[in-house]
Amino acid sequence: MAFSSAGSDVSYVSEDEEPPGRCLTPGLMEVGTLSGVLPSFDAASGVAFRPPRRTRISGRARAFRKAFFSDVGDSEWNDWRWQIRNRIRTTGQLERILALSDEEREILAQGGGMLPFGITPYYASLIYPLLPEHPLRRSVVPTAHELVRSPGEADDPLGEDGHSPVPGLVHRYPDRVLLLATGFCSTYCRYCTRSRVVGHGQTAGGGARLDAGLNYIRRNPAIRDVLLSGGDPLTLDDERIEWLLARLREIPHVEIVRLGTKVPAVLPQRVTPQLCRMLRRYHPLFMSLHFIHPDECTPETHEACTRLADAGIPLGSQTVLLRGVNDDVEVMKQLVHRLLLMRVRPYYLYQCDPISGSSHFRTSVSKGLEIVQGLRGHTSGYAVPTYVIDAPGGGGKIPLQPDYAVGRDGDFLLLRNYEGKVFRYPDPVS
Repeated sequence: MAFSSAGSDVSYVSEDEEPPGRCLTPGLMEVGTLSGVLPSFDAASGVAFRPPRRTRISGRARAFRKAFFSDVGDSEWNDWRWQIRNRIRTTGQLERILALSDEEREILAQGGGMLPFGITPYYASLIYPLLPEHPLRRSVVPTAHELVRSPGEADDPLGEDGHSPVPGLVHRYPDRVLLLATGFCSTYCRYCTRSRVVGHGQTAGGGARLDAGLNYIRRNPAIRDVLLSGGDPLTLDDERIEWLLARLREIPHVEIVRLGTKVPAVLPQRVTPQLCRMLRRYHPLFMSLHFIHPDECTPETHEACTRLADAGIPLGSQTVLLRGVNDDVEVMKQLVHRLLLMRVRPYYLYQCDPISGSSHFRTSVSKGLEIVQGLRGHTSGYAVPTYVIDAPGGGGKIPLQPDYAVGRDGDFLLLRNYEGKVFRYPDPVS
């Protein structure tokens, strides 16, 4: 039987958590069942579509579904709305699928930390039930470490609230803004920079707040780039996303629209052909995807990214460096290689932000530099992300690189390559 959020278990979710966007068009076909719905050629965009095919379900997901959702068929499992409705949100639900550790039990017994708890059944199928240190498990299952606030940590470490001229909009850089499309995520990452606001109903996906944000963008012609983030904007329904994109495209000075999302990793069923068909009407459109570990690169995720890339959307990955998750050169190399196979360019490698209760996730900066050095020259340049620290207090992204310029010898610059060899490059001081 499918999980239900009702019952006697103590819920680890805020009562006012924002629900996913309401479906305004009842009867949409589920993922993959497209026959008779989409034409093979779209006259408006001049784009031919692939023949319809069913979404794949990996063997691991099938085994998980058989064990815990035995009465659920392919069409339900592949329905992103079903995945959201049946998220794992309570201690009792979690105990059914995982052997909880003492650290996990402790925080669940205390009602949790600042961030709500929720995992899609699909993403739960990727977690090893008997390994508390499994990387994906560490990233989404809370532990008592979240209750420990270390020096330098803050609820809003990037100073976003201080750069927010209207609610739900951050204007830190001169020519671009971040607009929070929603405060809802299908799965909550325990290291989330916006754990102070997501999942608490403070940034609802519509109404006066979004109108105020759009009006601010209209009044500021210097803004040429808008990032829709959240929460996760792809948890809104197609109609709501299109409403936002259409309003932004009506603003003459907005050149670029980006969407920041983890949906392909945690809810790949959401990336339907209908969604992609709609998105491609609003180019130039870019997507920043969030991947942290090679275990997230499944057949389902590969298909989701393929659909987005085939819709002409450039895809880049923003990976957070996390202790015990991906702070290893070989793990990171596997991740970036698999991302490229999915046509996703590794873009940023973020140092984990010092949010409250995050010390167990943060590595040293030297570890990040070590990983970049272990990638540069040892794999293709397309596979090497830019390592950045988002400066506390709102200073913006600061890129860091290993020190490849090691000194001078008169009119020659001394450079160290990926093998540690030193080369002389003519660079006259005059």
